[in-house]
Amino acid sequence: MPTTSRRNHRQSKAETPVAAEVRDLLDEDNVKEMAHDATEYLTDYARQKPGTAALICLGIGFVLGWKLKPW
Repeated sequence: MPTTSRRNHRQSKAETPVAAEVRDLLDEDNVKEMAHDATEYLTDYARQKPGTAALICLGIGFVLGWKLKPW
């Protein structure tokens, strides 16, 4: 009796509507558009509120530096 791996078993199942929707959302053109929209929004926000944007960046840098320190 041949054994099948879990990967083969998952691939043999029919694609669910949710999986199809996620695959469509993660289409290359769609991801590029979402990234462009996010960049545009963040740029506009930084122009409107430069002090807040600078403090957010400082906070993110502090947390990343604290968590990713090599020792």
